[in-house]
Amino acid sequence: MPRYTVHIRGEWLAVPCQNCSNTIGWLGKEAVRRYMKNKPDNGGFTSVEEVKFYVRRCKGLGLLDLDDTVEDALEDNEFVEVVIEGDIMSPDFIPSQPEGVHLYSKYREPEQYISLDGNSLTTEDLVNLGKGLYKIKLTPEAEVKVKQSREVIERIVKEQTVVYGITTGFGKFARTVIPNSKLRELQVNLVRSHSAGVGKPLSPERSRMLLALRINVLAKGYSGISLETLQQVIEAFNASCLPYIPEKGTVGASGDLAPLSHLALGLIGEGKMWSPKSGWADAKYVLEAHGLKPIKLKPKEGLALINGTQMITSLGCEAVERASAIARQADIVAALTLEVLKGTTRAFDTESHRFCDRVQDAYTMRCCPQVHGVVNDTITFVKDIMLTEINSATDNPMVFAQRAEIISGGNFHGEYPAKALDYLAIGVHELAAISERRIERLCNPSLSELPAFLVTEGGLNSGFMIAHCTAAALVSENKALCHPSSVDSLSTSAATEDHVSMGGWAARKALRVIEHVEQVLAIELLAACQGIEFLRPLRTTTPLEKVYDLVRSVVRPWMKDRFMAPDIEAVHRLLVEQKVWEVAEPYIEKYRREHIPESRPVSPTAFTLRSLAVNMCVNHDHSHQNEL
Repeated sequence: MPRYTVHIRGEWLAVPCQNCSNTIGWLGKEAVRRYMKNKPDNGGFTSVEEVKFYVRRCKGLGLLDLDDTVEDALEDNEFVEVVIEGDIMSPDFIPSQPEGVHLYSKYREPEQYISLDGNSLTTEDLVNLGKGLYKIKLTPEAEVKVKQSREVIERIVKEQTVVYGITTGFGKFARTVIPNSKLRELQVNLVRSHSAGVGKPLSPERSRMLLALRINVLAKGYSGISLETLQQVIEAFNASCLPYIPEKGTVGASGDLAPLSHLALGLIGEGKMWSPKSGWADAKYVLEAHGLKPIKLKPKEGLALINGTQMITSLGCEAVERASAIARQADIVAALTLEVLKGTTRAFDTESHRFCDRVQDAYTMRCCPQVHGVVNDTITFVKDIMLTEINSATDNPMVFAQRAEIISGGNFHGEYPAKALDYLAIGVHELAAISERRIERLCNPSLSELPAFLVTEGGLNSGFMIAHCTAAALVSENKALCHPSSVDSLSTSAATEDHVSMGGWAARKALRVIEHVEQVLAIELLAACQGIEFLRPLRTTTPLEKVYDLVRSVVRPWMKDRFMAPDIEAVHRLLVEQKVWEVAEPYIEKYRREHIPESRPVSPTAFTLRSLAVNMCVNHDHSHQNEL
């Protein structure tokens, strides 16, 4: 007999359907009837018949025709929402879909797997796991290690040895011994009480990254989790059953307790959970819809699920990968601006000052290799720290199976990734700071020799005037966001956790800084392409013409004023999806093979600028009079 999970006024109801010829309208009425039955005041209604409603799918929010049969319109155990006409949504209502849900209407269950052993995960792998490109399985070696560490825990429980977090309370209650009969309850209570986060939920991609990274750490075999429980966690990941995880609440030591507790809460069938099939619903219903059962925690397993730096480092891995992508594309955008402003590439030669008596472009063009270069070095430094952290055991206590020993340590402290991510934000911000200055040069007719604000009929049209203001606003906001969060520490847990990293905020604000950098560079790319319109019929180099064509495939030239925000977002998407890099990279690589000896040291940014703008000539180099 098919059954449907129906959301109505913040509650979830299971509605069985004995007759598949029943209509969607019947399903809505039956849900209203059950809702009224559970309310002392009938939910404010006198009868089902007086209630006017419409029904829509939770996935994609598509409206359903009330006259269609459930058999024709719905799959078995599909999630739907009954919306009462005239209802006003409560401000604390959890929507049935997270922000950006349009990206998930195309979700397809992956067929390929990544094997995790706790030692070899990369930042690229983790981001791809977040995108839902892979499922997870354990290596045989990891399974053996997990089993061995669990045997140590079982022995401790059997012998009733006093060990922190296994047979005692937590934090200030570490000296309180818990009887064996309550060890399972201890773990469930831990997860429930520590699920105290606030704020918006993490997006499905970020929840998926967090879950994948916790699985990778558990696979190392130092956590004491049972293989059975770990396999249940992996099954939830592979089904894309993702718990509701508020983004705020971690101080980054002892690990990311609040967000990881929310992660564990969903896995034990409590709280909310999301999947592409269900949208947001009660966790137990989402798990059941995918043929999964809630995890029943054994001794130590609650602690094994929640103690670690995975919130900081999973967001940190996304930050590093996005920073890397925008940094290399920033070189390409700068090259295009250089062309439009008729700058010289001679400043980018490693021996430029020996033979050139004219190195007079503004610093925002001439000093790109120095400014962009340190960003690349920063990203490399931070990525190395992230790689170490995502493949490290960050539990407390740690189980050493070969020595049959439990040790309480401090690997849960997030100081390393916190400091690194503060540094990343500071470094990457400079890409926006210098880009905003190049936008000013493009828009200022006294500097660019182009129409003011890159538009004809100035005065009637304002062109890029406020787009530049937006860039300036984002750069200014970044200056505040670049204040390091890791310089702060507040004592918690009755002074037992008396120094913390504040790494969660370091990771979140690093991502915000990087998003602002992407948006500023999107504005510069739009402005540079618009500048080219005023220099036709001259043409720039082939790779930069390809970049221009890419932008024009999503944004038409600015002939007169129009709604600009969608244009900025369209080009922002090109940068996020690395389309600009994909267009230019073959030409950069070709230039590298033909012009740069392997033994010759060269700045990556200077190299990119020379390879893309090598034909540039108008002001300083007259060898190609028909090119920009």
